[in-house]
Amino acid sequence: MLVDLRLNTRMTAWAGQMLRFGRDRRGAATIEVALTTLFMAYSVMNVADISIYAYTRMQVQNAAQMGAQAVYEACDSKKLPATSKCAGMNAAVTRGIQSTALGTSVTLKSGSPAEGYYCINSSNNLQYMSSYSNKPADCSGAGMPGLKPGDYIKVETTYTYSPLFPGNTTVGSLMTTPITATALVRLQ
Repeated sequence: MLVDLRLNTRMTAWAGQMLRFGRDRRGAATIEVALTTLFMAYSVMNVADISIYAYTRMQVQNAAQMGAQAVYEACDSKKLPATSKCAGMNAAVTRGIQSTALGTSVTLKSGSPAEGYYCINSSNNLQYMSSYSNKPADCSGAGMPGLKPGDYIKVETTYTYSPLFPGNTTVGSLMTTPITATALVRLQ
């Protein structure tokens, strides 16, 4: 009986402590702040990674456009086809694509720059017609026989993106890499 009484007293004391612990709110704010801070830190990491990725994509696209513009500036209409008659074309393209904030990390895709004839189709998009060596008479192949094909230079750039927080820590690790971009400019 004495053992039962002691056990019962201990159980009652333990139950009382548990009830007091359950009602005790000291430190609750600290726990809430810690959990909120973890969530906010993870959110900020994701925002940073996505923002850097978006900025990098814009820079890669800008690099492609700068490369195409460089061909337009370096190769006048007397130097067409630019890929064979414009001696400074490749150097101009390289300077153009590396003039962005990404610098020398941006490279040309294999086979770029490429020159060819393009026409505008019925959807108002450029459609490749043929290489420069085989000029089509009109844009019949694009469904627009009344139009003349234009000589375009196509510059394709690539950049290998690595997230700010490596591994599978953030959404940035799920972004497409390498980042590629294409720009076309009409030469004639």
